[in-house]
Amino acid sequence: MRSTLLPAERLVWPLILLGSAMFVPMFVLQSSGSFDFWWWMSVNLLILVSLSFLADRAYVALLRDDLTGKVPEKIIIALVSVILLYGVFYAGNLLSRQWFSFAEDQITGVYHFRGEASSLRIVVLMALVIGPGEELFWRGFLQRHLSGKYGRITGFLVSVAVYTGVHLATGNLMLIMAALICGLFWGWLYQRYNSMLVNILSHTLWDIVVFVVFPFS
Repeated sequence: MRSTLLPAERLVWPLILLGSAMFVPMFVLQSSGSFDFWWWMSVNLLILVSLSFLADRAYVALLRDDLTGKVPEKIIIALVSVILLYGVFYAGNLLSRQWFSFAEDQITGVYHFRGEASSLRIVVLMALVIGPGEELFWRGFLQRHLSGKYGRITGFLVSVAVYTGVHLATGNLMLIMAALICGLFWGWLYQRYNSMLVNILSHTLWDIVVFVVFPFS
């Protein structure tokens, strides 16, 4: 089902470019302390997700179908995925601190993104905007349509490359590696289960766990 006004296939790359133009300055300027990272991130995602829905008029129907089937099973899959991903990062955190002299400072630097934001505000924005928004845009829209245009494997790899690429602007190797691992993991998760509910729950819970509940720094 395609929109006759805004074909999603034609807007995939323009939205990738727009997303990059919105995320790169955010990552560059967040270290200046002049901007609130969490509000900026939230506004960016609200804009990109809104444009994704306008570009793909079938998106709402796909999400509605996803929410009507095997919901308990999808919740369990998401919970297991968070535990597995946390285990990977727990091991990576320990090993990277032993192997790389810069790892501790860069991992600590990731948590400087908190700024002056309270834990409550971070959790609320992660739960309502950031976690769902990232999956709706990066996987639900971009990866799905890139896979439709170029095939499942190529679309998957391109979406991971773009997701990782925008994090290059941070100049933080540990964060870039984290983005690569998460991009691969959530991209695979979406390919495997084809469920935005699984991905949204996994990403949202993961964000809250590593930033607020059990941080690595």
